[in-house]
Amino acid sequence: MAGVLAVAGPAQAACPVVLDHGHVDVVGLAYEDSRLQIAVHDESGAVEVEHAPEDVVLRALPAARTTVPGGPAYAFLGTAGQPVWILPEVQNPDLLWAGFGAEELQPGIFKDDAVDVKFLSLSGPGRLAVYTDDVFGDPETVLVDSGDGLPDTVGLHAGDHTHANWAFSKPGTYTLQVQAGGRLAADNRQVTSRTVTYTFQVQK
Repeated sequence: MAGVLAVAGPAQAACPVVLDHGHVDVVGLAYEDSRLQIAVHDESGAVEVEHAPEDVVLRALPAARTTVPGGPAYAFLGTAGQPVWILPEVQNPDLLWAGFGAEELQPGIFKDDAVDVKFLSLSGPGRLAVYTDDVFGDPETVLVDSGDGLPDTVGLHAGDHTHANWAFSKPGTYTLQVQAGGRLAADNRQVTSRTVTYTFQVQK
């Protein structure tokens, strides 16, 4: 039977790094030393810095607050007119630009170059939705929706780099557990990352 490779997790930093603006790949994937790894890639400064997810607080500033538009396409965000805090898919230099990065995954390691990122559970005062927009700025694909239950899976491929809207229905602190997995092309073994924990702070 195919084995499963996993990595033990680190202890949370006593003084986590707070990230509240700039380009940050919240889910950054790598395969190193026969291990599938998830890290936060902070590209907000002149030099990219890599953090364990537990060592970071990802903050949605008050400027992220908007209201849910009308129309059935937005129903997954809540009732029209209610507040919602969105870290946008299109870069706003005053807010966190949250993305997915698989540039460090070399082609040919995973079967079909594919890795699944599973959003396992969410704890917090409200809901989380991760979604992309179409060319008109309307919702196109809902990748993650805790409102209809988790887990949800986001598929990535080696070399991918993409951004999405991260929407929170209420202010407060959220913790999110995520794990990545895929099959090695060489022997079809399933490998998984450790389960990482993210902390988001959504400010009023």
